Amino acid sequence: MTEHHRGTPAPSHSRALGQALIGGLIMATALGVGTTLGSVVADAAGATGWAARLIPAVLVSALALPLVFVAACRGRRSPAPLGFGSAGASLRALLTGVGVTAAAAALVLGAGTAAGMLRWSTPDPVALTGFVVSNGAVAFLLEALPEETTLRGHAWTSLRERFGGTGAALGTTAVFLLVPGASTVVEAGTAHLVGAEPARIGISPEGQHPADYLMLLTVFGLTLVAARTAVGRAPLWVAIGTHLTFLTVNRIVLEGDRRDAGWSADQTAPDAVLLVPAYLLVAAAGFAVCRRVGRRRGDEARPPTASPAPPTDARRALIGR
Repeated sequence: MTEHHRGTPAPSHSRALGQALIGGLIMATALGVGTTLGSVVADAAGATGWAARLIPAVLVSALALPLVFVAACRGRRSPAPLGFGSAGASLRALLTGVGVTAAAAALVLGAGTAAGMLRWSTPDPVALTGFVVSNGAVAFLLEALPEETTLRGHAWTSLRERFGGTGAALGTTAVFLLVPGASTVVEAGTAHLVGAEPARIGISPEGQHPADYLMLLTVFGLTLVAARTAVGRAPLWVAIGTHLTFLTVNRIVLEGDRRDAGWSADQTAPDAVLLVPAYLLVAAAGFAVCRRVGRRRGDEARPPTASPAPPTDARRALIGR
């Protein structure tokens, strides 16, 4: 996947930063408008339960995806380098994100359970399966797909062209931290326009300490960048799988009883909350291993006498990640 034709210069610093911020603005706008109008539509249609949660999720993706594709085209790129790929590559990448994140969570949460930090309820397989499917559909459309496309897709790619890997990782994560607070401003404004109940404006969800929330979001954001760079083909789907698994695991572990997930855990030690960033760090390490193994296989697959790849191929190897 290439983003520039041969000889096309990288964007200026200001343009790269502007495009990254546009990605964040698109996500904040889609989230604020979609959730507010979605709730209004759901109420008007008499939808309840899962359907009432699905309608806003559909609207968020319906707003975010076309806007970010337009932004990519206006940035003189095709949407392909955002990180999507063929069906087969996308499925493999998605399963990589799900598998690495789930394995990291099982390892760390299992260790926490053995240490007496967590106490689990008796699982209800039927309710748990239903929750994973229903929550997965909402989380995919409301958060995982639009956030990864706008941020680890458009914002990261824009920054990567000018600032390199480290700068893109830090810059994308910084934009990621701005989105929740900005979305509440958009949500409040939209609610005012449609006569709905005003939304609460803040940088963190109600009931969560802002500093703790932003620290967790930082670790999560960097882990998602590690996922985004783990494979060479359809890499955005690794981040989508990671995002979806993170939301599913946390909602079962931390809120399973309140969400009727069929399984939940009680935190029996004050430090149990640290298990979440701990498993994210383990997942990030796993993605680093995936990236190294992938590069090694690529090097081994190339014959020793092969001539150097042309500049276009070099850009493809960098931008595709």
